[in-house]
Amino acid sequence: MGNAAGRSARALFESIDTSTLIGLRDRALIALMAHAFARIRAVVARRVADYRANGERWWARLHEKGGKLHEMPPHHKPEAYLDDYIREAGLIDPKGPLFCAARGKTGELSTRKAMHQNDDYRMVRRRADKLGLKVNISCHTFRAPGITAHLEACGTLEAAQAMAAHAIPRTTKVYDRTRGADRRPSWSRIITLRDRISF
Repeated sequence: MGNAAGRSARALFESIDTSTLIGLRDRALIALMAHAFARIRAVVARRVADYRANGERWWARLHEKGGKLHEMPPHHKPEAYLDDYIREAGLIDPKGPLFCAARGKTGELSTRKAMHQNDDYRMVRRRADKLGLKVNISCHTFRAPGITAHLEACGTLEAAQAMAAHAIPRTTKVYDRTRGADRRPSWSRIITLRDRISF
């Protein structure tokens, strides 16, 4: 993430205080958006059961635009962040929300009420304002670097399109700054490529 928005996104992510449940939740949420190329609506609507074991790995199940079911193994970073958050928040009800809304200003979470995407927008904006970031930063700021990093590391456009749940490759192509090179589509390679995302 070499541009100003990318640097601001990284600064915001690194500023999160993970000694609190709210901080653990926000770190896991932002990391999942970045590494799964996910839209905020698809992330905040997830239930605990949507993060599930599949063989030796855990997979995240997302419902993207148009009702598309989208499943993929998270990168090891968001997987670790999700594990920490779920354990500390005590999320055991598979039908309960994965990303829980805060109980006012108590610092506690409601395990029965999911975050709304507007809650996430406000969270990102509040954290950006606290840091005094001048660059316009939004939830999409965290989605774009993942796509860019994948393509710059010679990941396939087709794989990026599928992961981002774009209807047409032209949308994904907006992020393409590569020219040729090795483009072998596999989940293990995709996970390796996502190591280039800096959070």
